[in-house]
This record gives sequence, structure tokens and C-alpha cells, in this order.
Amino acid sequence: MASASGLFATALVMALMLSSTSHAARRLADDTTPAAAPAAVPKPPLPTVPAAALPPMPAVVPAATLPPMPAVPTVPSTTLPPMPAVPTVPNAAMPPMPAVPAVPKVTLPPMPSVPKVTLPPMPSIPGVPMPFLAPPPSA
Repeated sequence: MASASGLFATALVMALMLSSTSHAARRLADDTTPAAAPAAVPKPPLPTVPAAALPPMPAVVPAATLPPMPAVPTVPSTTLPPMPAVPTVPNAAMPPMPAVPAVPKVTLPPMPSVPKVTLPPMPSIPGVPMPFLAPPPSA
């Protein structure tokens, strides 16, 4: 565990150092005068590329022959019959709702008390942190 936290700390420090410039570098950049532009250096000419011998292009590209597009069939317009009326539900007299039976009151016996148990002391193991005592539960 200590190795992982040390590695994390190292990575964090390296990220901070790489992401920002120091105060001295900023001061140096502010205090120095910009250098004169260097004299223009002539660029060497690009070498000539020999022309490649390509086969001659055909003068006319033959048109692709496609079958004729079939005509879209037309749907004959027909008159539809009128929409049937939605049947109505007859108004029937419903019987009265039965009364919900009352739930009888039941008294429960008292809860038995749980005996207090004391645990033996925890053995200490080298390299394993000791657990801390939890705070008492709030009543």
C-alpha cells in the first residue's frame, strides 16, 4: 500500500512540474528583450521528379448500361365505407361494495433480552493496521 501511495505522489509531483512554468522562468521571459530575427537562410531548390510513363487514358468512357426503371404501379382510389359507431356499454346497477373486515388488535409478547457477550481481545498481526473502536450507536 505504501508503494502505491508513493507512486501516486511521484506522479502527482511530476504532473505539477510538467504542467506549469516556474516563477523564475516567467520573470526571465518578462525581463529579457526579444532576440533579433535570424537572417533568412535560402532554401535549397526541390529536386525534380522524373515524369512517370503512364498508359494513355481512354478518350471516351463508355456509359454504363442499366435496365430501364420499372414504372411505379398506381393505387386505384376507392371510397371506404363509413366507420362503424363504437358500441356503448349499458348503464347497469352495480351491487354495493362489501365492507373491509377490521384487522384485530394483537398484543405481542415482550422481546427477550439479548445477553451481553464480551469478545476476546484481538491479536495484533504485524503489517496489518489495528481497527479502531466504533462510536456507540445513537439512541
